[in-house]
Amino acid sequence: MQPGLRCSYVRYMKRFAIGTLKALGVVFGLFLVARAIAEPFVIDLTDPASYQNDWGGPALAGVLAVHMGPGILAGLALFGAARRRIAARQERIAAPSISR
Repeated sequence: MQPGLRCSYVRYMKRFAIGTLKALGVVFGLFLVARAIAEPFVIDLTDPASYQNDWGGPALAGVLAVHMGPGILAGLALFGAARRRIAARQERIAAPSISR
């Protein structure tokens, strides 16, 4: 394999790996957000016996913090990443191109 081809192949594989990890991170983040949205509807908030043995139990605040906290953090992270991506795209569009 030629040295130039090897460098471009390695660069391509790095970009592919980073893109795959980002996609998996977005999917996992969306799963956590969906779980956080569904949690109050899954448990019976008026019956402590329904969430007493869950993680964070026996208190309702602990159960909601443990089950909804990661989804809230993932939602904030996804929102921040989307804002940065949109801002970078708008900056690229607004920046004058330098022609040679």
